[in-house]
Amino acid sequence: MVLRPSKIVCDTAQVAVVGAGNVGATLAQRLAEKNIADVVLLDVVKGRPQGVALDLMEARGVERHDRIIRGTNDYADLVGSNVVVITAGLPRKPGMSRDDLLLTNGKIILDVTQKVMAYAPNAILIVVTNPLDVMTYVAWKVSGLPTYQVMGMAGVLDSARFQTFIAMELGVSITDINATVLGSHGDLMVPLPRYSTVNGIPIDRFLSPEAIDRIVTRTRNGGAEIVELLRTGGAYYAPASAVCVMVESILYNQPRILPIAAYLQGQYQLDDIFIGVPCRLGCKGVESILELDLTEQELADLHTSANSVRQNTDRLRVLLGEMGLSF
Repeated sequence: MVLRPSKIVCDTAQVAVVGAGNVGATLAQRLAEKNIADVVLLDVVKGRPQGVALDLMEARGVERHDRIIRGTNDYADLVGSNVVVITAGLPRKPGMSRDDLLLTNGKIILDVTQKVMAYAPNAILIVVTNPLDVMTYVAWKVSGLPTYQVMGMAGVLDSARFQTFIAMELGVSITDINATVLGSHGDLMVPLPRYSTVNGIPIDRFLSPEAIDRIVTRTRNGGAEIVELLRTGGAYYAPASAVCVMVESILYNQPRILPIAAYLQGQYQLDDIFIGVPCRLGCKGVESILELDLTEQELADLHTSANSVRQNTDRLRVLLGEMGLSF
């Protein structure tokens, strides 16, 4: 017997995933097998999304769910999607930073967002493509959507990595760990040990300053560590799980406080920028932004992270302008 989730508050339960690579395919699997939503999986490669979708459909007899997964190369099939997740873009290779993908993925996000809006003009957009904070800003500008309907997946993943490394260091269950990471999805992200706990107890009661610094550094390099190990691409299981919890919070209107790349308008003394901060997610998207009480150093670190995002955003605007493109 399949136990179904509580009533969906939003009108539809269809999620479109643009990009049928490892992240997109794994996300489609998560959404279907957790019985969260039907999925439209879109990719420009002929046969790729159709093959992945058919494979996932054939697993239904084992996984015991009735969700529909459709593969397509046609953006017209996105009609009716409540949430659109954009994973399309070039992945990192060993030795590359997320910022190295700026121009290539900037052109992709610009094109993809225009096509998505033609068929799903009221959808909530979740951007996964790197460099994430900049790509989220581009998607927002191109889409013309309200700021609360556009967000980037970053902080959920970064915080999950922080949680994992704390749990590994202490040898305790991950269910007892809560961790918070702000800032850009990159080397300048801002893990916050003061807001990270083990069953409500601050981690500095268990870990030395040296151990905490080591875990913070590993969190900042979490994606690069996986890229170097895999050699042929980047992480996808954890990113897919991070997006999945965001989608679930939106579709089932489960108000969650999650760190995501959201548009700031004065919060944290920052304006006109998408960057990772804790937000309340719900059926309409970003319902509110939570302003934490930061120390002077933590706020300075967040602003350093934001300055890097601004520089890359300005750089992309110039590069695209030289090609006759704009956002």
